[in-house]
Amino acid sequence: MAIFKGAGVAIVTPMHEDLSINYDKLEELLEEQIAAGTDAIIICGTTGESATLSEEEHLEAIKFTIDKVAKRIPVIAGTGSNSTHTAVNMSKDAAEYGADGLLIVTPYYNKGTQNGLIRHYTTIAEAAKKPIIMYNVPSRTGCNILPPTVASLFKNAENIVGIKEATGNISQVAKVMELTDGKIDLYSGNDDQIVPLLSLGGIGVISVLSNIAPKETHDIVMKYLEGDVAGSRDLQIRAISLIDELFCEVNPIPVKAAMNLMGKEVGPLRLPLTEMEPANQARLAAAMRDFGLNVVN
Repeated sequence: MAIFKGAGVAIVTPMHEDLSINYDKLEELLEEQIAAGTDAIIICGTTGESATLSEEEHLEAIKFTIDKVAKRIPVIAGTGSNSTHTAVNMSKDAAEYGADGLLIVTPYYNKGTQNGLIRHYTTIAEAAKKPIIMYNVPSRTGCNILPPTVASLFKNAENIVGIKEATGNISQVAKVMELTDGKIDLYSGNDDQIVPLLSLGGIGVISVLSNIAPKETHDIVMKYLEGDVAGSRDLQIRAISLIDELFCEVNPIPVKAAMNLMGKEVGPLRLPLTEMEPANQARLAAAMRDFGLNVVN
């Protein structure tokens, strides 16, 4: 059984001006997402600035989210690392806190071999005993989980159940589905490719867009899964210009800017991420208005 079907929000980590985590705001965002019909919360992923959270902050944010969501919808904890040892420890802790699943990015910078990736994911899976979604985003990590490796891990580790595919390579995704007999839980990692991946057997998206348009992102997936392919496609196409602006600078710079433009007050970013360039922010605000979002700042 899949951890979730639909749209899971890769939620931002709101910050105070002193760059500490704003837990009051995080709770507010969690409640807004649940009320809007989001199907799962993904905490401490790329969009959550996990790379600049200390291990203590990382685990505290995961536990806080699990406790506040209180099983109303699934919580998936981002517990990947370029160190297998660190990933094992964080994954075990998140599992003990009650995470419904784990999102494990490929080891970045180290650039493990395919055999190394098999050992990395297998080691985490054996230690954590929770459903695992592999996260393949080679544009960030410099490391690509090739389709035969995906298939090997899926077939040989019982709790490796899914993949968040952010390669942008539709041919590679199709090969993954062929080699896993279409049985792996496939999630789009790119908001502009939700419908294409659903057409290959996907069951959802782990989404940046959901931070500002949760209902619409949910509807893109659910319309498709319920047979309204045309309605799903139309929503996907209508969102493309906004998605383009959400990724005109490195994520999560634009989405945090967008949320602040909407008056959500999610605060600043931690270096090396910097505030959005004014010209880019102006285009983002225009795209938001065109999509029907309320821009107040």
